[in-house]
Amino acid sequence: MNRDLTLEDQLCFSLYATSMAINRIYKPLLDQLGITYPQYLVLSALWEEDGRTVGAIAERLSLESSTITPLVKRRCLGEALFTRSGMTPGELIALNREVRRLRAALTGTESA
Repeated sequence: MNRDLTLEDQLCFSLYATSMAINRIYKPLLDQLGITYPQYLVLSALWEEDGRTVGAIAERLSLESSTITPLVKRRCLGEALFTRSGMTPGELIALNREVRRLRAALTGTESA
C-alpha cells in the first residue's frame, strides 16, 4: 500500500463510512418498528417478489439462510435516506448501480 495514501483516499474506508452513515439514519426508524437492518433487507426482497423461499431470499441478499426470520410489516426507510442524501433520484440510482458493479467485480458475480 502506498504510504502517502490517506484514509480518506481509500475506497474501502469511504464505502464503510457511507454504510455507517446510512445505518445511523435507518436505526431510529428500524428501532421504532422493532426490526433489524437485515430484517428490513429481507422485507425489501419480499416486496420485490412475494412468495420467495428462505433460500431465495438468502441468495438475493448474500446472507445465510439462518438469518432469515419471520418479519413485520413494511415502512418506507428509503425515503429517509433519499431526503437526507440531498441527491436526486437519478443520482442515487446511478450511485447504486456503480456500487453494485463494484461489488460484482470484487465478488466475481454478475451485477444485479
